[in-house]
Amino acid sequence: MIIDTLIEKIKKTNNPTCVGLDTSFDYLPDNMKAKCKTMDDVGKYILEFNLNLIDKLKGVIPSVKVQIAYYESYGLLGLKAFSETLIAAKKAGLVVIADAKRNDIGATASCYSQAFLGKTLIGDKEFSAFESDYLTVNGYLGTDGIKPFLDDCKKYNKGIFVLVKTSNPSSGQLQDKKFETGETLYEAMGDLVSEWGSDLVGKYGYSSVGAVVGATHKAQAESLRKRFKNLFFLIPGYGAQGGTADDLAVSFDKDGLGGIVNNSRGILCAYKQDKYKGQDYAAAAYNAVAEMQRDIFSALQKK
Repeated sequence: MIIDTLIEKIKKTNNPTCVGLDTSFDYLPDNMKAKCKTMDDVGKYILEFNLNLIDKLKGVIPSVKVQIAYYESYGLLGLKAFSETLIAAKKAGLVVIADAKRNDIGATASCYSQAFLGKTLIGDKEFSAFESDYLTVNGYLGTDGIKPFLDDCKKYNKGIFVLVKTSNPSSGQLQDKKFETGETLYEAMGDLVSEWGSDLVGKYGYSSVGAVVGATHKAQAESLRKRFKNLFFLIPGYGAQGGTADDLAVSFDKDGLGGIVNNSRGILCAYKQDKYKGQDYAAAAYNAVAEMQRDIFSALQKK
């Protein structure tokens, strides 16, 4: 199962870091920016930036997460960069998470799923549109909106990460609301995600249907980890959003498994930090990944 592949890559690299290739024009070095006169140019140089990072980091990280919104904002060449980034990361042996937070029902959900997880049939041949190992999805439409994704997960050995407790500051406006029983909305969503993934539990006890649980809400993450032993967490919010390694340590089990931590700007823009001054963006990213790895394991050892 794909969850076993992800866990084994985490164990092999000894690193639960997911590099978020949420690449913006603003993150490019000045020499690349100077060459960008059109949106097509931006797509071209974003792809070059990503490919160099993948080549530099492929031996020390298990996974990348590619956020489609950054690429959509640059039009067709941006989407081409998105597609080719996914392909390159797969060829490099990384577990690829397409961060698109898809959400709909029926035929529309099926189309979203086949674009990222399944296959598109043209005549008698099948094609992958944006092939990835995982897709982020919004489950707040209920089972109707999730079943097409589950079907493709089972058919093609793929996985999904479902929004449960997100990292943004205002997430509690809805997600922390309590029912008459005292259960919160995010806990109820966790129950559904656990149920949806019950047929996709791998040999390490985790399901290919995982949960997005932000590092910025420590108490809620700790509660979810205790309640859902089979849910693997995709953990955003570390670094630029304010989440610390001590905050996210509660999302891991006693063996140091159970989650993968995303970091985007802290790695993509590491070359802009004083401590990496003089290093090119790929070298700075490599060193930022190593620092993050040490930070996380230091926090896990305190548990």
